Amino acid sequence: MARALAEAEAAARRGEVPVGAVVTGPDGEILAADGNRVEELADPTAHAEILVLRAAARRLGTPRLPGCDLYVTLEPCPMCAYALALARIRRLYFGAADPKTGAVEHGPRLFASPVCHHRPEVYGGIAEQAAGELLRAFFRARR
Repeated sequence: MARALAEAEAAARRGEVPVGAVVTGPDGEILAADGNRVEELADPTAHAEILVLRAAARRLGTPRLPGCDLYVTLEPCPMCAYALALARIRRLYFGAADPKTGAVEHGPRLFASPVCHHRPEVYGGIAEQAAGELLRAFFRARR
């Protein structure tokens, strides 16, 4: 999660919402790490989770990432949560909960839905205070 927090800090310095993500392989090796790049790429889908899933899949040469884990500083939104299911991520570790747009423990609770074909193990609240403070500081500076 330390690397995901560093990616979130880098995203904030770029003017992006400070969310960072990391995909690790079955052996714990970091396969991909990045932060949000929505503004930079003018792409509404350039969330940190999507970017690292794409990079890890390219690196492994497969669209599915069984045995891989994802660390992200914020509870994934519906788009990212479903992408995790499609990628068959083994475990999701996230920092701050997102009552407004989260889709794992809030909102649609995607992994609890009967239409969700893959459910990763989920561990929330990892480095929650640090992740939450990054987000609060970012939005406080914008208001």
